[in-house]
This record gives sequence, structure tokens and C-alpha cells, in this order.
Amino acid sequence: MSTTPGAALQPQRTIEELKELRALTGDAEGAQRVAFTDTWVTARSWMREKLAQLPVEVEIDAAGNQWATLRGTSDKELLIGGHIDSVPNGGWLDGCLNVLAGLEVLRRIAAEGTPPVTVRLVDWADEEGARFGRSLFGSSAASGNFDPEDLAELKDKDGITLPDALKRVGIDLYTARRASEQLKNAAAYLELHIEQGPVLESMELPLGVVLGTFGVERYRIIWKGQAAHSGSTPMDKRRDALAGAAKMALEIRDIARRAGNGAVCTSGGVVCRPGIVTSVVETAEQLLDQRHLDPDTLAQMLQDAKDASARFAKEEKIDVTWERIWNIEPIPFHPDLIELCDQAILETCGVSHRLPSGPLHDAAEVCRAGVPTIMLFVQSLRGISHNKIEDTKEAHIALSVEALDRLASKAIDWIVAQG
Repeated sequence: MSTTPGAALQPQRTIEELKELRALTGDAEGAQRVAFTDTWVTARSWMREKLAQLPVEVEIDAAGNQWATLRGTSDKELLIGGHIDSVPNGGWLDGCLNVLAGLEVLRRIAAEGTPPVTVRLVDWADEEGARFGRSLFGSSAASGNFDPEDLAELKDKDGITLPDALKRVGIDLYTARRASEQLKNAAAYLELHIEQGPVLESMELPLGVVLGTFGVERYRIIWKGQAAHSGSTPMDKRRDALAGAAKMALEIRDIARRAGNGAVCTSGGVVCRPGIVTSVVETAEQLLDQRHLDPDTLAQMLQDAKDASARFAKEEKIDVTWERIWNIEPIPFHPDLIELCDQAILETCGVSHRLPSGPLHDAAEVCRAGVPTIMLFVQSLRGISHNKIEDTKEAHIALSVEALDRLASKAIDWIVAQG
């Protein structure tokens, strides 16, 4: 049988459950579902109570990801995912909308009988990385992009190590990679998320298709000049390291504009030494973050920044060196699923828009594992997230649940057609 959106879908129920979860696991400062804490455990227990009403099998894998499986006539699997964990003092939608909208879609599919493929809802463990600084814990364990040795020494602000925090909730860091077994039959992965940015709101659109997640190049740029007395050193005799960093902070705006198509560059911080008002700056350490969906464009952005730094160093009679902090390649989503998502949104609200995602999501890790993947965004008011004032119009939330449901039906048919 082919599944189709039906009367069993109740988007308003998702809205009410989001409010119920907010009341259970939040306070006046916002959501408090930080991964591996008691509040996170409470949220997951609440979710299992909801799942207990459905004909699904619930399990927690080696990395702490929570799965609900509705068996179909085929072992091929449609995955719908998200994360119930939040940042401290977070918003009421980031992550948990994905899971609760997926729950509602799972209810609708289950109400129609045995689906033609197996459908699974996953709550990934610690997407945010808010406590230990390592995002996408559960999904990277499943994708295989995970080295326990890199994480073993991580500590939270209270000095608790990640291995100890995991052990407290029944997870062993060194066996977490066994979660990769969960993806062996995955044929497609869907994820709904609030945009966390202002694009859809600026266009007065409720929903958008996500083309993929940006590649990221992150560097520390170290400018070296000469400390000298700020009162006695003439302006034309100075070797001011901060001058190079200042020119770079302005130059990267033009680099992003030239690259276009959503390119962003950020000078996230500059630390100056000796850092006193009576001295010309000897050393300026500048953080640079560059993002784009196209790998060639991202590479050109990085080269443009390096060329500019050499030019500025010569102009200011200073030295400059670059240290890579981290990078990840752009991750484009599956072209067939992009088209299906576009159709689902058009059928839901009559207009769609395609845009990249600047933030990373669990979907990126699933895609890196070779699973055909797609995301859809719902508008964020004011473009604000990771904040207690995070919000989306309830009418748009309802539309997002409907669009995810339509996308799930189309994805099931697509999987069946693949044979």
C-alpha cells in the first residue's frame, strides 16, 4: 500500500505537545533539556510515554540515540529525525519540533496500517553539544565520523568528564560507534527544523527547502607587529598588529559579497597583546569563520582572505600566519528529495523557496554516511534561536507538520520505486 496524508494527522496536537514539553522541561529562562542531564532524561521518558500508544518498537542505541520503529512490509527504512536536547535557556522549538512533528507523522502512518517500508523516528543524542562543546554526538557516532579518543578528555563547566556523564545515563563512550548499525537499512532521512535565521521571514514565506549545509573553514590568523609606546611612537613608524586584523575584519565583508549565494564570513574575535592603552599592539590573534554551500567558492573565499592578509601585512609592515582550527566540507542534500520536498511545500502552502543551512544539523551527519537526506525549514520570527524568545507562528508550525507528512508519503513512494 502507498501512504497518503490523511485525516489522522493532527498538527494542532503537535503544537499542544510542544507546549506540554515546554512546561515540563523549561523555566522562566527557557528550555533546559541539556543532553545527559536529569531534565533531558525526563524529556525522553515523556516521549516514550507518547510512543507507548503506538505499535512501535522503542530502543536506545549504543550512542544514546532513541529510536521508535514502525515495521513495514519491507526492511528498507524511512528515517525521520531530530533532537529533544536543547541549549541552556533555549527556545521552545529548536530540535524538539523535529521530533514531535515526526511523532505526529508516525501516528498518521500507523493509523493507516502496515506501511510499505519500515518507518523510524530517531531522537539523536546531544545534537547541540552545549555541555561539552562537541555537537552532533549521537548522529556522528551513527555516521562513523567519531573518534572516542578525541572526546575522552572533554569536561563540562563543573569539571565532569564526558565519559562520566555518559556512564550516568547508560552510555559507554568507547562502544558508541556501534550506533552505525542503525543506518544499515536506511533508504532516506527527513528532518524538519526551524530556520534559525531571517530569510524566510524577510520573504514572508512559511516554509523552505534546504539545499544542504554549508561547508566551513575556521582559522586563527596571527598578526605580529612591534610593541611600542603609544605616546612617543609616530603614526608612520608603527607596526600595529591590530591594523592588519581591522583591515581583515572589513575585507571579509566584500569577500562574502563577491561570493554571493548565501556566503558568510565572520571575524568572531580578536585578542590583542599586550592589550594596554599605552602600547601599540604587538600581537593580534583573530578568529575567522567562512561558510558556503559550493566547495569551489568556499576555497576561493579562503584564498581571497589569505591573499588579502598578505597585502595588509605588507602595508602595515607586520607579519601574518594562519592556523587552521576546523573545517568541514559542504554537504549537499539529495536532488530527488529536494524536488519531493519542494512539491510537498507547494502542495501545503502554494509557495516554496530553496535555501542553504548555515548551521550544521544531524541531517548533515546522516548524509555523510551515504543516506539520501533532505531537510525543510519553517520560518523563525526575528530569525532568533538559542534564546528563550525563539518563536514561530503557530499557523506556520501546523503547516510544517503537514508539509513533513506530505514529504514522508512522497519519500515512501520514492523508496518503493527504487526497488
